[in-house]
Amino acid sequence: MKLVVFGLSLSSSWGNGHATTYRALLRAFAARGHDVVFYEWDAPWYGGKNRDLPVPGWCRLELYGEWAAIAPRALAEAREADAVMVGSYVREGARVVDALADAGVEPLFFYDIDTPVTVAALRAGGAEYLRADQVPLFARYFSFTGGPFLRDVLQGELGARDAVPLYCSVDAERYHPRAPDPELAVDLAYMGTYAPDRQPVIERFLLGVARRLPERRFLVAGPQYPRGVEWGANVRHVSHLPPARHPAFYGSARWQLNATRADMVAAGWSPSVRLFEAAACGAAMISDRWPGIEHFFTPGREILLPRSTAEVAGIVAATPDDERRAIGLAARARILAAHTSGHRAEELERHLAVMAPARGE
Repeated sequence: MKLVVFGLSLSSSWGNGHATTYRALLRAFAARGHDVVFYEWDAPWYGGKNRDLPVPGWCRLELYGEWAAIAPRALAEAREADAVMVGSYVREGARVVDALADAGVEPLFFYDIDTPVTVAALRAGGAEYLRADQVPLFARYFSFTGGPFLRDVLQGELGARDAVPLYCSVDAERYHPRAPDPELAVDLAYMGTYAPDRQPVIERFLLGVARRLPERRFLVAGPQYPRGVEWGANVRHVSHLPPARHPAFYGSARWQLNATRADMVAAGWSPSVRLFEAAACGAAMISDRWPGIEHFFTPGREILLPRSTAEVAGIVAATPDDERRAIGLAARARILAAHTSGHRAEELERHLAVMAPARGE
């Protein structure tokens, strides 16, 4: 089948988790024999040296400057496709959805990589990329968040016709254990773009731990952190690591920290792509707590869920290496069994095939 996607970014992983998500999913989907076209607004901050996948070899990437200029050709292609999917955070996304609906594009799908954030925006009057009245337009609403939130909120409150989880995934061919990189070899590391509602976890579970353990080394990788953050003498900050270095990042630190956005904690059932990538690399993980996390990892065996700075400090300082490595390997086995990009592409194919059988069949 031919799938046309309108997404935030495929070409650049700078400052967003969408690109690696789309790359893993759509590369695996294309490998199953399908054609993929990806429309992406040419954001200035994703250009230049920040564009780390300018020419995907497995799909056609269409960069555009203004929606009005590309609309006639994009709508014509969407009408001819077997399925069309719009993602969250697309520039002028609400306008794009209106244009697709007005053009009679069917079936039309939404892929929400930010479901709790989207719902908060819809409750407050809407987001640039989606309005509440548009939710019922989609034949199926794919969501990074699962659990009762889909039934109670997306369907019950917002009127989605059919909301189903399409969790993030990991490309197991690219994310697997590697030899440690001495430059990235620390005791505890975290990767993620700065977010005010995530920063309290970073403060408690990394910066606070660094102050308690001055002899240990810590690393934070991610852009947009304000100048006022006090890193400490034993904490290194790197503004950006390209995806090619992510496996080494995950495999070089003794422990990896996961921190979750507040809206996603409240909704539950919202694993991040970084969590799956780290697990695939055999990283031993420490995470904040949220409802549904036990659906993805077994606490105490595949992931640790401390409640305090002191508890994290104790884990970092006192956990034997063989026990730490066993946690990482158990997490890796869990991901390889259920959450690779191959698993997710098969799910997507199954969902689309039911709603949009290939033309000519």
